[in-house]
Amino acid sequence: MFKKLCLVSLVLVGASGCSTYSVNRYAVSVDNISSIKSMANSKINVGDFNAVGESKTSIMCRGVGPIKTPDGNSFEGFIRKAFIDELKMAEAFDADAPVTLTGTLDSIDFSSASGSWDIAMTVNSSNGKSLTVSESYSFTSSFYGETACNQTAQALMPAVQNLIGKIVQNENFLKLVEGA
Repeated sequence: MFKKLCLVSLVLVGASGCSTYSVNRYAVSVDNISSIKSMANSKINVGDFNAVGESKTSIMCRGVGPIKTPDGNSFEGFIRKAFIDELKMAEAFDADAPVTLTGTLDSIDFSSASGSWDIAMTVNSSNGKSLTVSESYSFTSSFYGETACNQTAQALMPAVQNLIGKIVQNENFLKLVEGA
């Protein structure tokens, strides 16, 4: 009887499976591009982005399934690529620029219950200056796990747009790119 119960339990667990919630590919923000273009012809290179602690490629959502970035990149890699995309669209990215910005993802987490992404990042310049920003992005969530996790995944991209906006619109951003 015990063996049958175990077998039935394994079949049910295997059949229920879990979902994976993929974040949308990054889309540039017109506001961010405008802010970057307002800098006087600065060209910027972007170096490595790392994370405080362990680098994550997914975060589990309510035990329903993981939230993952497109292409299986780490979250700091997703933010780095988004930042480069913004700079390229603003015609400010140059791999040979005299100033290189690097980033440290200080923290990233979400609440699928209350509907928020919380991201903190420090951007360091090769000129010795740094800037730390944080974004708490609110979105509509759901009581139902499947819906809530899907909405959480869809909310990361605009949360990253806002995070980058807080970097490039910060009054100290120009100090990061001095010498460019």
